[in-house]
Amino acid sequence: MSAAAHHSFSYQKLSYFTQAIGLFLLITLVGCGSTSRYAGPVDPSKASTFSTKARGGGYYLDDGPPDNPPTNLHAIPDAIPRVESLRPANMRPYSALGQTFRPMTSLTPYREQGIASWYGRRYHGKPTASGETYDMFAMTAAHPTLPIPSYARVTNLHNGKSVIVRINDRGPFLANRIVDLSYTAAYKLDVLANGSVPVVVETIIPGTASSPQIKTVTASQPARAGNRIYLQLAAFGSANNAQSFLSQIRSELPSIKHKTDITNEGGLYKIRTGPYTNHETARRTAEQITQRIAVKPILTMR
Repeated sequence: MSAAAHHSFSYQKLSYFTQAIGLFLLITLVGCGSTSRYAGPVDPSKASTFSTKARGGGYYLDDGPPDNPPTNLHAIPDAIPRVESLRPANMRPYSALGQTFRPMTSLTPYREQGIASWYGRRYHGKPTASGETYDMFAMTAAHPTLPIPSYARVTNLHNGKSVIVRINDRGPFLANRIVDLSYTAAYKLDVLANGSVPVVVETIIPGTASSPQIKTVTASQPARAGNRIYLQLAAFGSANNAQSFLSQIRSELPSIKHKTDITNEGGLYKIRTGPYTNHETARRTAEQITQRIAVKPILTMR
């Protein structure tokens, strides 16, 4: 065999070997990426499993809509809040993508504004953090810290549409995102096209009012002795998110004369304004806030 022929034969063998290695790595990566996203705490060393750049605006890797979605998604009813036992296994602190999360350990009023995304076919039929099977056609959602299971109202701030979902999974873990919706929940909120939208997430506690409202009371009714009236505007699990929202409030609502600050209560960073001398003054202020920034304040007594 000539030197040229030998060189050509060696190069050909090297090319086949390189292709084989590439195919092996591709199969390995696909296998690694097929594991459930929220089956439990995420090992930061495996963070590469997640795409830090959302494709299509709102989902990971090769995730996306089903090939043949049902035609009656609009008729699927919202989740119906009911009393359920919280899972102790989902109350423990955990780490994901370099962040540490401390889940809530009880059902308490919670309200947060941020970005909603959604997840679909990639995780359909796989276990969620609750141990239940993820059904992309059910009205469920994933949240980093809300109790599992629990219920929440999610409102699209672009169009005012709201849905009620059952929280049974953990995530999302990307910056500024506060909830991952099922495919159907995203469909009903008109999130699918953009992939992600600004929303407000509010807990629903079975047996109580389904949404925070300011009750109409007698004008100039004073607070009881020893109590002061405040308006709670939001609650965050992250101090940074709370500070960002406080800055937004101060920028967009300069007309609020009362002090607006952040209090840390049980691991939640609550933004409140007040105190007010009577319920009527607090109610009028609440209405102004709702008209300006689509937030429904909760009246609290301290």
